[in-house]
Amino acid sequence: MKSEPDVYGIEDLQEEKITLWDGIRNYQARNFMRSMKVQDKAFFYHSNCKPPGIIGLMEVIEKNIVDPTQFDPKSKYFDPKSSHETPRWDCAKLKYLGRFKSLLSLKKLTEIYNSEQLKVVKRGNRLSIMPVPKETAIDLLEILGELI
Repeated sequence: MKSEPDVYGIEDLQEEKITLWDGIRNYQARNFMRSMKVQDKAFFYHSNCKPPGIIGLMEVIEKNIVDPTQFDPKSKYFDPKSSHETPRWDCAKLKYLGRFKSLLSLKKLTEIYNSEQLKVVKRGNRLSIMPVPKETAIDLLEILGELI
């Protein structure tokens, strides 16, 4: 799950402990989020920064929450086509599990994995939420080491 550190970074989640992962406005990313299960782990990926990469770990603690930002005309995530009766967008609640000692950069990820193993390494296919195959996730956790 990706976020820009100057908008919402791992430090923000560390301070808050729990967050609503809202503002997803891509149907494929939304569907990936919908496929997550409570207790699934998610990598926190810092994007649009130098260098981008995996920095932390979160846990899904609730899902299928209607995203309130879609109804707020003052929100940049407002969707005038969405209604309370038939909302288009939902979100998940995530809990901070920790941050890794160091960021695993996108450059390093592209040296280790191909796009079948890790979707984020494919140019032009960088959705804000993407699944990670179990084997790749286990490997990533070994590379990243313990949480701090």
